[in-house]
Amino acid sequence: MAKKLYIGGLSYDTTESGLREAFAQAGAVASVAIISDKMSGRSRGFGFVEMENDEEAKAAIEMWHGKELDGRSLIVNEARPQAPRGAGGGFGHGGRGGGGGRRSNRW
Repeated sequence: MAKKLYIGGLSYDTTESGLREAFAQAGAVASVAIISDKMSGRSRGFGFVEMENDEEAKAAIEMWHGKELDGRSLIVNEARPQAPRGAGGGFGHGGRGGGGGRRSNRW
């Protein structure tokens, strides 16, 4: 079963093909995704690499965690499952509290 890895500390210059090539040294790469900012399209400095199996994922962690790629030291570990998101939209439930009741008259 494929194992997804979190890759942090990526250079803004790192490409998905470059990341795939680097991690292929540890084994078969199933997929690569570098996360980018929706507005600017610029890399956010992290991404995910999915290795074909657990052994290759462990090899990739040992090979690349703390090592340098494109001038930046990488953080490589097992990706955590994505937390379920709430029902988006609106202004949420945070912010300031209510009015706090009426004040007594000063007279």
